[in-house]
Amino acid sequence: MEAGGGATLSEIYQSAQRLLLRATGGLERLERERLDSSSSATSFSYASSSSMPSIEDPEDLASEIKRDITQIRSLCAEMDRLWRSIPARGQRDLWRRKVEQVAEKVDSLKESLDKHLFRQQKRMLEVKERADLLARANGDSAHVLRIFDEEAQAMESARNSSKMLEEAYATGVAVLSKYSEQRDRLKRAQKKALDILNTVGLSNTVLKLIERRHRVDKRIAYTGMVLTIVVVLAFMWWIH
Repeated sequence: MEAGGGATLSEIYQSAQRLLLRATGGLERLERERLDSSSSATSFSYASSSSMPSIEDPEDLASEIKRDITQIRSLCAEMDRLWRSIPARGQRDLWRRKVEQVAEKVDSLKESLDKHLFRQQKRMLEVKERADLLARANGDSAHVLRIFDEEAQAMESARNSSKMLEEAYATGVAVLSKYSEQRDRLKRAQKKALDILNTVGLSNTVLKLIERRHRVDKRIAYTGMVLTIVVVLAFMWWIH
């Protein structure tokens, strides 16, 4: 169970675990820095021991975490190759689970790092937009307040429109539900009528007339459904 250069599967696994711990610690430091926005001069250290260098720039720390993730994935690929060559099935299954756990952890770590970088980018964009807004206001606070008030009114109008659409949709669903119930009742009534007619032995001509009337009723019901849907869609389009 040796890789290139003489490293065993166990040694590669231990190296991957150490990198996971270091990358996880670095991500925790990034999160603490994001939450502690008032401490702009907070220094970053990627590890507490002398073997893990101090990093003061969050961007450098994020880059270091990315490199560790890449290295861990490379080690996972190497371990995946090695555990498959183990002859004993029990040990092979054990190492397969261990390697899968490391791969799942590094995937979760990569996802957390991506989310952190996305939040950080979004926060920086919001800060820039606020700065641009204040710059355009030229120090006029009333102008800024008016902008915020207009945005609040637009949001309120959007909420009202959404509520009206939901009510219109609910009304349409209720109408269609009623049509469906009426159709079921007509079917049951028709079945009972046919049973009665069959019992008393009416002629086929009368049965055909009843079936024709039933088809007409179905067309009326479907036409009502279509008209209702058209009215609801037209109302929704008119609101937009």
